[in-house]
Amino acid sequence: MDRDLPDSPEAGWSRSALVLTLYGGLTLAAFVWRAALGDPNALLHPRVDARFTPIAPLAGLATGLAFVGLSRFAVVRLAWARRLHGEFRAVLGPLDGREILLIALASSIGEECFFRGAMLPTLGLAASSAIFALLHVGPGWRYLPWTASALVMGLITGVAFEHFGELSSPIVAHFTINYLNLRHIVATDVGPLAAAPAKHSG
Repeated sequence: MDRDLPDSPEAGWSRSALVLTLYGGLTLAAFVWRAALGDPNALLHPRVDARFTPIAPLAGLATGLAFVGLSRFAVVRLAWARRLHGEFRAVLGPLDGREILLIALASSIGEECFFRGAMLPTLGLAASSAIFALLHVGPGWRYLPWTASALVMGLITGVAFEHFGELSSPIVAHFTINYLNLRHIVATDVGPLAAAPAKHSG
């Protein structure tokens, strides 16, 4: 990627097109997977009666905000979290508000439809969450907290899917995390964690 032209329309649209192609394909794969099993609706759990209630998206929002709060705390207090923040910031480069919204929305719908909507009813909660986490493995041990958080998030959104029988709670949680964290990463250069002042004896 040419880092000198990140804000050009061509660069923005090419990144947007890539995002839409990737997550659109993942969403389509989810519905094809479910159709092959005789139930094409990847938004609903095939063995749980859907509970269409405002509690479901509100639970997703609360879950997402809790994860975002924990990540903010980690970035403020922990050196490894600040290093990860900086590395993600360098990889992402500049993103405008439209791109952040598109990435957050497309990834939350595509990944939840595929990993929760299609994979979970077939492989189970533990296996689908583990595979989801493995796709969040970075180049080095320093990315392990990111992988671990994806595993926890997969388990929580999977339980929500099994409880409510539909994907509004997982999608809202996923969108909240991705949207708020992407905005924070792109907008905030946290720098290294300051060392604690030395104590003087006597």
